[in-house]
Amino acid sequence: MSQLRNQMKSDLELKGYSPKTVRSYIKQVEGFASYFEKSPDKLGEDQIKKYLHHLITLKRSDSYINCAYSALKFLYQVTLKRNWNSIRIPRTKNRKRLPEVLDTSEIKALLNATLNLKHRVILMTTYAAGLRVSETAYLRVEDIDSRRMQIRVQQGKGNKDRYTILSETNLTLLRRYWEEYRPNTWLFPGSMPNKAITTRTIQRVFENNKTKAGITKNVTVHSLRHSFATHLLEAGTDIYYIQRLMGHSSPKTTSVYIHLKQENLLKIKSPLDCWDSND
Repeated sequence: MSQLRNQMKSDLELKGYSPKTVRSYIKQVEGFASYFEKSPDKLGEDQIKKYLHHLITLKRSDSYINCAYSALKFLYQVTLKRNWNSIRIPRTKNRKRLPEVLDTSEIKALLNATLNLKHRVILMTTYAAGLRVSETAYLRVEDIDSRRMQIRVQQGKGNKDRYTILSETNLTLLRRYWEEYRPNTWLFPGSMPNKAITTRTIQRVFENNKTKAGITKNVTVHSLRHSFATHLLEAGTDIYYIQRLMGHSSPKTTSVYIHLKQENLLKIKSPLDCWDSND
């Protein structure tokens, strides 16, 4: 399959897919080929449907199955130039789940529990700017614009650049961090100074300090980004501006945070409580 893999990789890169997506798609196609022990160009519609159903029986997540679907669709449509019938090969319907968020007291507890300065500023920056974990990992020193109080996010999801806000509190801690660590290229270098910290390391930092803070919610480091958007909405920020700060292409993506906003919902009375006590 090496020749087909190289061709698909080239096709993905020509279409402008991110390196992370290229790796994910290639891995998904390799899993498909391994399952049938045949090259995908020798397989067809029946095998695709069987494999996708196999992933469902394994109880893979919706996002995993949809990634497999997208990878196979790209392979057959673009690389192999075959027809793809979306009616005969339906995409698994995503179950709509509301993201878990932390309230402000839990964010404070998390940051207070994070005693390592570098780790604390990583988590604070992720929350305060609403960043994806990969965006935090690949921040460069030059991306921090203290004059305009903004952070430049280079090549975020969908290979799009954007600007987000730089908190004054975050800037104070960033300056303290810079004085102590003196990062050169990457704002948060890994164990090797010339390489950025890995997303896995940031995830471990979050998990370790979440436990120390006594947070029992089923949250990940990505929940800091969800919390950022929810807290902005609760503070009265227009959803259009939140969309831009988050780097969402569609307002539909941002609108999920409306469901998480508690302030107005908690003011609504049940009709039961409106009954006259004498009735």
